[in-house]
Amino acid sequence: MPRISCLAAGGLNSAVRDALEYAVARLALAAMSLGPRSWGEWMGQRLAGLIDTCVPRLRRIARRNLEMAMPELDAARRERVIDGCYRSIGRMLASVARFPSINAHNAGQWIRYDGLEHFHAARERGKGVLFATAHLGNWELSAFAHAWMTEPMSVVVRALDNPKLDALAAKYRSMSGNRILDKREYLRGILRALKNNQAVGILVDQNTSLDEGVFVKFFGIEACVGTGFAKLAAHSGAAIIPGFALWSESGQHYVLKFYPYFTASGDVQADSQRVQAAVEAAIREYPDQWLWMHRRWKTRPPGQPPLY
Repeated sequence: MPRISCLAAGGLNSAVRDALEYAVARLALAAMSLGPRSWGEWMGQRLAGLIDTCVPRLRRIARRNLEMAMPELDAARRERVIDGCYRSIGRMLASVARFPSINAHNAGQWIRYDGLEHFHAARERGKGVLFATAHLGNWELSAFAHAWMTEPMSVVVRALDNPKLDALAAKYRSMSGNRILDKREYLRGILRALKNNQAVGILVDQNTSLDEGVFVKFFGIEACVGTGFAKLAAHSGAAIIPGFALWSESGQHYVLKFYPYFTASGDVQADSQRVQAAVEAAIREYPDQWLWMHRRWKTRPPGQPPLY
C-alpha cells in the first residue's frame, strides 16, 4: 500500500509526523470510499496528481528510467507513459479504499482472471506456488481479490517506516483472509506455506543491495536483484508463476493474468534472469502501469558509475 501523504518531514517530531501521515491516510481512504465507484476513482486521480506535484523528484526518476530502459520513445511519449503511471496509482488507491466493501460476491466487478488454469496446474504438483509479481498494474488488488475468488495466500511485504500506517496497511491487506509476511521475518512463513501447497506472492522488481543480490539484464541494463526468490524456489521445488493485475481500458476492470508456471533450475543467476525477463515482458506490454519512480538501477556493479 503506497504512502499517500506529502507532508514535509523537516522540523516535525517523528511521532507527530507519523500521526499526521496516519490521519491524512485515513481521511483519504474515507473520502475515496464514499459514494459511487466513479467518485472514488476521481478522488484517487486527484491524490495521485497531488503526489506528482508534491514530490517532483519522482517524475525526474521516472524520466531517467525511461530514457535508459526505453530509449526508442521520444520525450513526449515518455511523459505520456509517466502520466499513465500516475493514473494507474490513482486507480489502485481508489480500489484499496474500497477493500472493506469488496467480497467474494462482487470481486468479479473489479477483476477477472486470465490463465487461472496455470495456477491450478501448478497446485497439482503439491509443492506450493511462488507468484513472481511486480509494482505493475494493481499489485494490491491482485492478491486481495485472488483470496476472495479462489483462496487466501501469503504475501511478503516490506514494513512501512510509519508504524501506524504499517498497521493500517496490514489491516486492509488481510481483510480477504491473506496472511501478511513481513520481509524481516518472512522465510519461515514462506517455507511453511509452500510445504502446505499454498501460494506466496513476492514483489521481485525492486533494487537490491550489492551484498544481497546478483546482476541480471533488465531492459538491457545490469540490475541488481535479490537472490532469495530463486533460492526459495530451488529449495522448495515450488512452481513459479509470473502474475500481474493489469488494467483493461476497454473492459474498465482489471485482468489478473497468470502466465504458465516453470520451476527453478538451481542456477540462481539463470533463474533470476528468467524471472526478470518475465517481468520485463509484461512491463513492455503495459509500460504506463509500472512504477517507474523507483530507482531500479541504483546499485551498480563494482567500478561502474552511478546512473542517478
